[in-house]
This record gives sequence, C-alpha cells and structure tokens, in this order.
Amino acid sequence: MTENDRTAAAAIAEGRTSLGIELGSTRIKACLIGPGHEVLATGSHEWENQFVDRLWTYPDEEIWAGLSAAVTDLMAAVKTSYGTELTSVGAVGVSAMMHGYLAFDSSGELLVPFRTWRNTNTGVAASELTAKLGFAFPLRWSASHLYQAIVDDEPHVDRLDSITTLAGYVHWRLTGQRVLGVGDASGVFPIDPATGTYDATMLEGFQAMIAERRSGLDVAALLPQVLSAGEDAGSLTAEGAALLDPTGTLAAGAPVCPPEGDAGTGMVATNAVAPRTGNISAGTSIFAMIVLEKPLDSVHEELDIVTTPAGDLVAMVHCNNGASELGAWASMFTEFASAMGVDRGPDAVFEALFGAAIEGEADGGGLLAYNYLSGEPITGLDEGRPLFVRTPDSRLTLANFMRTQVYAAFGTLSLGMRVLHREGVQLDSMFAHGGMFKTAGVAQRLLAAAIDAPVTVGETASEGGAWGIAVLAEYRRTGDGMPLGDYLAQRVFDGAAQDVAQPDPADVAGYEAWLDQYSAGLAIQRAATEAIH
Repeated sequence: MTENDRTAAAAIAEGRTSLGIELGSTRIKACLIGPGHEVLATGSHEWENQFVDRLWTYPDEEIWAGLSAAVTDLMAAVKTSYGTELTSVGAVGVSAMMHGYLAFDSSGELLVPFRTWRNTNTGVAASELTAKLGFAFPLRWSASHLYQAIVDDEPHVDRLDSITTLAGYVHWRLTGQRVLGVGDASGVFPIDPATGTYDATMLEGFQAMIAERRSGLDVAALLPQVLSAGEDAGSLTAEGAALLDPTGTLAAGAPVCPPEGDAGTGMVATNAVAPRTGNISAGTSIFAMIVLEKPLDSVHEELDIVTTPAGDLVAMVHCNNGASELGAWASMFTEFASAMGVDRGPDAVFEALFGAAIEGEADGGGLLAYNYLSGEPITGLDEGRPLFVRTPDSRLTLANFMRTQVYAAFGTLSLGMRVLHREGVQLDSMFAHGGMFKTAGVAQRLLAAAIDAPVTVGETASEGGAWGIAVLAEYRRTGDGMPLGDYLAQRVFDGAAQDVAQPDPADVAGYEAWLDQYSAGLAIQRAATEAIH
C-alpha cells in the first residue's frame, strides 16, 4: 500500500470523507471523496428509463435497488483498494436528474409513476404559465407537470399533499426532511434571488390560476422547502442508512447537504458558479449553464432561468437529447468488432471512433444526423425520431460519420446558445464535463468549434455530478459559512490540472456550415415525427 493509500485509509476509518450519490439518466453513481476533495472510490449501477403509457418513467423499486447497488459497489471498491470497511462517512449528498414530477399523498404514497424531465406532454400548462406569469416555464418543470395534471383533471390531484423532484424524494427517504437545494428548486418553480426561495408574486399568480380550476388546493403547501448550499438539510437516519446499505455496515448520523439537480452539481464539478462563467454537461441530455451578471432583457422559451446551488441567476440551455444516440452507434460498432473477432471492449471502441471523428472533414462531408430519441422543445418537436441522412454526393467515411454524430450531440445546444449571444451575455470561461470528455481532446475540441469559445476540461470531468454533490457534502461539513464560490476557488480547484481547447478557425467555419444544413434539415425530422408512429 502506498503512502497515499494509507492516508486515504485513515481518512475512511476516521469518517473524514464525504459520499456523493447522483441518480443520472442511465447510471446511478456513488463517489467517495477525501478531505482534500480527491476521489477515493466510486461505485455505479446501470439503469434505463421506460416509456410507459406514453410517458418516460423509472419504476419506484428500481430507484432503491439501484441506489443500494451503487453504494454496495463503492463499498466493495473501498475494501479492495484500502483493506478497510466503509462504516461511516463525514457527510452525504444526493443529486439527481433535474425537474420532473413526483406526487405524494398525506401518507407519503407515490400517487403516479415518476414523470421525468424527458416528457413533453405539458405543452398546454407550460404555455399558459409562461403567458400569464411572464416567465418562461419549460415543459419539464415540476410546476408545468403539476398544472398539466390539474388541466387534465387527473384523479390523483384530489389526493395531492406534496410534490418534489427525484433528488428531493431520495433525500426525504434518507433524512425525513422534505427540502430541496435552491438549484434543484429552481426547476420546480421560479426563484427570487433576493429571498432565495420561490418568487412570492409569481406563486400568488400561480395560486390564482389553480383556484380557477381546482379550489382548495394550496400550491405553496405542496412545494418543498428551499435551502442554499451549506445549510442544514438533516442527517442520515437509520432507515436512510439501511436504504443505502441493507447489510447494516454503514452507520447513520452523517449530516446531509441540500439535495441538488444534476445541473447544479455540474456547475460545482466545473467551478462554474461565478458570474460570467459557464459549463456544459453532456450525458443523456446536454445543457449549458451560464451564470448571469443581471437578469435577461426578454423572456425566451429556448432559455430556462434557474440558479446555482448558492442562489445566483443562471441562464440554462437544456436539450432533451445528448449523447445517447452516439452511444447507440458505438454499441453497434462494438458488436461489429466482436463479430469480426476483435473483442476490445466498449472503451477501446469509443476511443477509436472519437479518434476517427477528429480526422473527419470540418463540415462533416455533407452528412446529417439527428439524435432525437425524445421530443426536443427548443426545436418544437413533441417526439423524437433518430435520423442519419445524406445526399448522393456526400462523403460517407467513418471519419465524417463520427464527426457528424458528435456534431449532432451539440446541434440543438448551438441553436439555444445563439439566443444568449443575441442577449449580449458575456462569458469569460466555459467548462465541460461528462462521459463524452473522457477521450482526451476530441469532444472538447469539437465543442469549442460548436460554441466558438475556449472549452476547459478538468481532471474530474468524467466523474461529473457525483463528484460535484460529494464536494457540496464536504462543503456542508467543512465550509464554515465561506461563500461557495470562494470555497471552490480556494479549497477545491486551486492548482487543479485543467486542459483548455481553443476553437480552431477551420473547425468553426465547418461547424457553422454544418449547423446551417442541420437547421434546414429539421423539416426532415418533423416529417419523420408525423409519419412514423
């Protein structure tokens, strides 16, 4: 065992660690960090959403089975790496995919299956809320889901006692506290940055809208309490510890930080919580978060106004579709390699395919791809149809094909970013994180071309939000009232290794040409959506 390993083992034995858990769209990941915010061990569990009754969901039992599986995997990694049991931690944090709708009655029973951020059935509600409250309400926000259920006169509304997000639900079961971090809460209902909680004027207007359709329903009482990063959000109960570790090895009692959404933990993981900084998170969905210096001049349906975990205003460009289609093609190529007798595994295949993308023509060789597995509000599509399209004179090579697939993961995001540029929003730095950036330099360089700005990737980029929420848990444990931005800059990222990719002018010009073709080709996507059911 190395000296570093002995130091880590001592921190684990003494409980000077923080455990972060993130329930992402395809993977539940647990990350244990030491007092210096270094990753000590990770664990994970794969899962996948289901399309049931035309709604994207995850069964309730899979939440808890996946949660304990990820923690069990992490505990096994601790035992293997350090020769010690993980019996206690210094702090815990829970993060999950933002937005969506989990509704409960007064006994805590889940009334309808979890409705995820991916659903686009809330068009009527989001449109009414936006028009009447003068604020852009995205389709996936909890308020939109709630109001749509009221508009549709769903039977469960009669029994409603509370609503929350996935992170809020898991936190509640672990601690008994019905609270949300302000970043995640800003995907439930608009936040007033002056008060750090739900905007009182808009909440009054929302109550009036609800009263016209459903008298007696108190919307304010339905929403979870809002907390900022570092505040007391309860502690891990014995019941909560048993959910994480059914063997009983992990002790209760650790303080738990306010639960956050994956957007907020992505900002933490990339040190992008100060004004004029931003980050891009690429996973099943892809989104950009830009911390604002001041409110935007106009309401834009392409942009969400949310907050950092500390409560500062953020403009969010959220695309429902990210890297999933890219992963599907990689899986097919992995199968092909295996059929040819070359069994190198998915990581090697990804590396080869991304390496090919760099060699592709700057404009993709005339190829087009759409990664729309689900609907995409920014381009006005209620449902998705993944497409690969080319003209007879296009250059179909592996390099062009893969560059186009990577471009497709950024296409809709670029359209939303154009709105920010027109608003005059200024950026000093853009950070990126997520599994796409694990292969050094490829997605990072092409993203720099797509946004025509430098893109920074840190050494923790592939750890993503699980590390970010672990850092927020450690901030809860040791922050001592220090502002979150200062804590990250001085204690977490000071001296951290980072790689910066500057936009290549040829790539930028090629991507612009590709994006023009992509925009024109959206007519093909709309036709496919209408024709194929």
